[in-house]
Amino acid sequence: MKNLSLNRRQFIKGSGATLALASMGLMGMNFVKTEKTLQVALIGSGWYGKSDLFRLIQIADCEVVALCDVDSNMLEEAGKLVSQRQKSGKVPKLYKDYRELLKNHKLDITVIGTPDHWHALQAIAAIKAGSHVYLQKPISVDVIEGEAVVAAARKYDKMVQVGVQRRSTPHLWEAKREILEKDMLGKISHVEICCYYHMRANGNPPEQDVPDFLDYDMWTGPAPLRPYDGIPHTRWWRTFMEYGNGITGDMCVHMLDTVRWLLALGWPTKITSTGGIYVQKEGKSNISDTQTAIFEFDEMNVVWQHRSWGKPVDPEYPWAFKIYGEKGTLVGSTMKAEFLPMEGEKVLFDVLYEKEEYPEDLTEDRIELNAAPATRRQMQNLIKSMETGELPVADIKEGHISTASCILANISMELGRPLAYDPEKMIVVDDPEATERLRRPYRSPWKHPEPDQV
Repeated sequence: MKNLSLNRRQFIKGSGATLALASMGLMGMNFVKTEKTLQVALIGSGWYGKSDLFRLIQIADCEVVALCDVDSNMLEEAGKLVSQRQKSGKVPKLYKDYRELLKNHKLDITVIGTPDHWHALQAIAAIKAGSHVYLQKPISVDVIEGEAVVAAARKYDKMVQVGVQRRSTPHLWEAKREILEKDMLGKISHVEICCYYHMRANGNPPEQDVPDFLDYDMWTGPAPLRPYDGIPHTRWWRTFMEYGNGITGDMCVHMLDTVRWLLALGWPTKITSTGGIYVQKEGKSNISDTQTAIFEFDEMNVVWQHRSWGKPVDPEYPWAFKIYGEKGTLVGSTMKAEFLPMEGEKVLFDVLYEKEEYPEDLTEDRIELNAAPATRRQMQNLIKSMETGELPVADIKEGHISTASCILANISMELGRPLAYDPEKMIVVDDPEATERLRRPYRSPWKHPEPDQV
């Protein structure tokens, strides 16, 4: 991939403070030009997997050659949609088993949009097959899985961009440059992050026969095999710890990662969390409906709170971060950011839409219009990193730190004590019981990946 060039496009900012993004290297772009057409595959053809893939098609000369999903209905529908979106008009080759896909195609980029319990195994397999990866967050469901993905990316010299796309969100880049990099906040010693969405599926569907179009055993993979009680896609699987890490693993990872990026933070020195199922006790769901976590850094705490019931503390910012400094506060979400100085008028950084540049966004089912520009920039940045060898903005190591910190918060909640993780030794300091929980048991015949064996 030589002679990569970026055709920059001017775009119209919304209301609020109008600041130039050109100097940040975060302009909207028509296309990333490469000397050859990129060969691309998608593993996990559900809603968000397709959304990520469509953003890539919009900004790069690529051919989607293969799709994989264990739901044949979803897979066939995805094939038709991709054929309508890509330049060649071809339907990609369809697979039920990602291992067959990776064996049969030489790929430049593999997009992974499966449920969380599959992320690590599939990312490692794609890397070892010679592909760069766009990996949805969280990168793993246990800490050692994440360490193994990082080890694989480094060993095989592949770029892995993680779908924590706040790192490519235009209005947050503006706020970073104009507020944080100009020291408008002064000393920062407290941050609050939160999610108050009522997003916890909680029902009692009966056990059912598995439909012919779904390979439920393969869908489950290394996770425990729960009795089948309906199509797990979208919200239902997220309500079980067997497949993920609850709302903390799903939503805190975004905001914690945002704050870590904005403030150049590494690993927390200590993590403490409390919570549980306090209100929504009537259904099968086993993820917490209420949780608080404290991520301790040098002379600063980042405090997470979620509730899947009741009203948000601040209705304008139900999923957000608030960075408190001596001279003011920076508040941000996927929709906007505001600088609230101790003296003077507030400064607004408004969301960027690209509806005129990408009119197909307006007819795409379930698209998050506010997030689409950020995902396009994530894809552009991944391709650029593939050319230059520079790590992408949401490199796998950064995604791992944010993911693992949220997993450690859940372990702290379960054990009822603070945890200090040592990333060099890959242990919880002075806590063998917590260290044992850094690996989840895998269902046979799947084997847990180890960092020194990838």
